[in-house]
Amino acid sequence: MDTQSLQAFLAVAETQSFSRAAEQLHLTQPAISKRIATLESQVEARLFDRIGRRIALTEAGSVLLPQARRILFTVEDSRRALANLSGQVSGPLTLATSHHIGLHRLPPVLKQYTQRYPSVALDLHFLDSEFAYRGVRDGSLEIAVVTLAPHPVEQLHVVELWRDRLCFVCASDHPLAAQAHQSVLSLVNLCQHNCVMPGAKTFTGSLIAQRFEQAGLELPVSMATNYLETLKMMCSVGLGWSLLPEIMVDSDLVELSVDSPPIYRPLGYLVHTSRTLSNAALRMIEQLENTRSDAH
Repeated sequence: MDTQSLQAFLAVAETQSFSRAAEQLHLTQPAISKRIATLESQVEARLFDRIGRRIALTEAGSVLLPQARRILFTVEDSRRALANLSGQVSGPLTLATSHHIGLHRLPPVLKQYTQRYPSVALDLHFLDSEFAYRGVRDGSLEIAVVTLAPHPVEQLHVVELWRDRLCFVCASDHPLAAQAHQSVLSLVNLCQHNCVMPGAKTFTGSLIAQRFEQAGLELPVSMATNYLETLKMMCSVGLGWSLLPEIMVDSDLVELSVDSPPIYRPLGYLVHTSRTLSNAALRMIEQLENTRSDAH
């Protein structure tokens, strides 16, 4: 059972497509099919059912999937451990970040890192924080710099670096802006107007929803998006009030004074507890640690 066949199997299982798996692995579709056929011959079982245009794992494929991930994880971990012995900071580094952190926190870190370690091939992925967690846990990502989950996650080592204060904001011509000039607003006042919010299943969205649930209130969400820059645009044109990181509040928005404790969301990095980190990842963590905010 060779690693190339297992990589092809994982790619097809994850993309549910032989053609997309071929693109992902930079191979031809016949090459992918040949590797799957070889693996099926070795395990003496069919691994995929082809139902019309849809590809689905068979029972045997479902049994093999976690084992294949474990085997490839162990092989890659061994390679990293051996490569680390040289002390060189080189080779690939697969890193994920959220769009917000990638725009507002990481640029100086990445600039300094790439200047200091030019032999590292940085493979940067922009992902929702929730998907980045999944990638680190299944081994497809070595490190992620994202919004942190509100609760511990098994097998992951998580380090908070910064905290975002989330500000209640609206457009300057929104009715809440006029009310805010006269008095401090309550959560009840806010819920009398539509809001635009991060998706309910995101870490940030669930953090905000929890505050209102604790007050016995339901957020009147008219629109939702996982992209904070889009959320800022929607809020600035008057589509609803919102909560945005302090770093994003500018002249296009009015910050509202609300009778409620500040909401903070933790930002930081995560790695797998069982993974041998490459020298490239260890140096990236050092770089990130140097940016740790003093204001927690």
